[in-house]
Amino acid sequence: MTVHLLDDTLVFPHPMCAEPNGLLAVGGDLSVDRLLLAYKNGIFPWYSEGDPIMWFSPNPRLVLFLDDLYVSSKLKKIIRSNIFEVRFDTSFHYVLTRCAQNDRRGQDGTWITDDMVKAYVNLHEEGYAHSVETFHGGKLVGGLYGVSLGGVFFGESMFFEMNNASKVALYHLVEKLRSWDFDFIDSQVPNDHMKGLGGRELEREEFLRMLESSLGKKTILGNWGL
Repeated sequence: MTVHLLDDTLVFPHPMCAEPNGLLAVGGDLSVDRLLLAYKNGIFPWYSEGDPIMWFSPNPRLVLFLDDLYVSSKLKKIIRSNIFEVRFDTSFHYVLTRCAQNDRRGQDGTWITDDMVKAYVNLHEEGYAHSVETFHGGKLVGGLYGVSLGGVFFGESMFFEMNNASKVALYHLVEKLRSWDFDFIDSQVPNDHMKGLGGRELEREEFLRMLESSLGKKTILGNWGL
């Protein structure tokens, strides 16, 4: 297989052409239009500061079906206690930059580069990217962000400064997505944390079939906290 070099043309190779490690293409840009095209095709950017933009479509893919979310008895108790206040889309930039401070996917440093922050803020301003935030005593202590298209929420990253803060954010996201008839959360690369919360691995081909079907639903744009 060959890693494709992108130019200014708004196009991606078919995701089934990706390398065994999921790498599909290099180059291009992080414009809103290109990012939306990527997500619609099961592709996402993932690279480190100083590297060229790299685009991935991993196999297998980790997916969380909404009814599969595992909520432990301890977490249920925390949710019932209302010790966290949960909000949507009130602190997107802070959640994004806070996630950038965390190590992810076994890398040194962060894959949420300055250019990635700008790109996802642009997606947020266009109504496609959203954050879920957990507050304790008026302080933001956890959250997550991702991209929404059709009946799919593409989860990007999460952080917590208090135990269970990000899990509470995920629980409330799942509840909202259920109420809006979403199908699943794309968790991208398999990882033990999301598997422990109910995520399951799918072959890329099956994931792409599901994605195509879910994209037939109307995208819920705008601020999800209003």
